[in-house]
Amino acid sequence: MNTRRSAILLAALATILLLAALVWAVWPRQTAPAPVADQDSETTGADPTLPAESLETAESRQAMVNRQIAARGVQNPAVLDAMRSVQRHLFVPDDYLDQAYADHPLPIGYGQTISQPYIVAWMTELLDLQTGDRVLEIGTGSAYQAAILAEIVAEVYTIEIVPELAQSAEDRLRRLGYDNVHVLRADGYDGWAEHAPYDAIIVTCAPDHVPQPLVRQLAEGAHLVIPVGPPGGYQSLWRFTRAGDQVEAHELGGVRFVPLTRD
Repeated sequence: MNTRRSAILLAALATILLLAALVWAVWPRQTAPAPVADQDSETTGADPTLPAESLETAESRQAMVNRQIAARGVQNPAVLDAMRSVQRHLFVPDDYLDQAYADHPLPIGYGQTISQPYIVAWMTELLDLQTGDRVLEIGTGSAYQAAILAEIVAEVYTIEIVPELAQSAEDRLRRLGYDNVHVLRADGYDGWAEHAPYDAIIVTCAPDHVPQPLVRQLAEGAHLVIPVGPPGGYQSLWRFTRAGDQVEAHELGGVRFVPLTRD
């Protein structure tokens, strides 16, 4: 009798398990939502209508950094990362888009240029920047150098003498989300004393002598990187460093920049 009762119970249990398996097989399941990619914090303020970058320009920029910049000796990781991140083609006129990542400067109108990528990287490395720095740039141009600086430091103050370039640079920087860059339309010879002293100053146009207002606006230990030479003549790149009441000067070699113009 006990054996027969056990067999009945086992058969009933097997039937229940079979029914449960059938119900599980046909019961509708809720699909888990697809993961959402984290938004890049550095581009949070960028215009959401900006088109996505093409694979071609991304690859061209990586090749630019590898072949034109790192291969020539620029080693600072923050500088290399900035050069890889900033989309140079967004800072050149449409007529020159096919040369955006070429190894030479490009005209941007009004007698001004966007510097050769290597020169931008080299001069940035010479500033010896830290993440909390406040930097002054003389010669905004299309704002490419300012964007590179903004990827590395806390605040960038940049001066452009050509009104049209100053306005277009400011518009471009806002559209790309660079809220830590401040543009002033002015004569850059006198610097921007309101926000001095600066942890670094970079000049992207060549005066025929070193502007003393810029030297006075250097913080202790800060560098001024500047090309110096007459228009159309030989120019040298210099790095000046504030050391107490003294300024140390180092000549770094020949370069070619557009002249610094005055109001």
